[in-house]
Amino acid sequence: MSSDLATKLREGTKHSHTMAENTAFMKCFLKGIVEKEPFRKLTANLYLVYSALEAELQRHSTHPVISLIYFGLLNRKANLEKDLAFYYGEDWCEQILALEAGKAYVARIQKVANTEPALLVAHAYVRYMGDLSGGQSLKKIVRSAMDLPPNQGTGLHEFEALPTVEAIRAFKAQYRDALNSLPVDDALAEKIIAEANYAFELNRNVVQELEPDVKAAIGDRVFDLITRQDQPGSTELVAAE
Repeated sequence: MSSDLATKLREGTKHSHTMAENTAFMKCFLKGIVEKEPFRKLTANLYLVYSALEAELQRHSTHPVISLIYFGLLNRKANLEKDLAFYYGEDWCEQILALEAGKAYVARIQKVANTEPALLVAHAYVRYMGDLSGGQSLKKIVRSAMDLPPNQGTGLHEFEALPTVEAIRAFKAQYRDALNSLPVDDALAEKIIAEANYAFELNRNVVQELEPDVKAAIGDRVFDLITRQDQPGSTELVAAE
């Protein structure tokens, strides 16, 4: 069996963290530029991703690997439905459109679920640990940039069962312990790390597809000024700790 999978995942995805932060979309985001149209499109595509992921995690919830990292309190689908109702209206399900990159992300989740379910660990790790880590900072940026009303528009990063910073920190430690307890050998651990890096790439493709929308909203000059310089290294604002 492989040990310390949590650390191996963190170390093995550091480069992906940095690449995620250096997309033009995220550079704008981290500067407090959050435009409604591209943001709601992103929210819609994340809804499709989480819907697929959570359906597959539930389907494989008795799998010897998945069962150990399946926590219902992490589910984001219902919260994202509230976000979409806020950004699109009650008929949101008739308005949202899947990006090509969003379709590819969903397809990959479904493929690994059907061929090697243990690799769902990678997708769960990237998404949920990101939400509990840097996602909490991103929530503050969104609320400030868009001047949102209380308790609306950031449901993706609201964890009702983890209402405090201390509760989130304790759960993340529990999740890391669960990762370290998984019955996976070194070969499977390496495949999970590789899949986690691919999950970052899939997410990166989604935000890159939205970059023309951001550029159109803020203008070429501002967009180019913000996106010209790379971040020197990962701040883990969009990734798992």
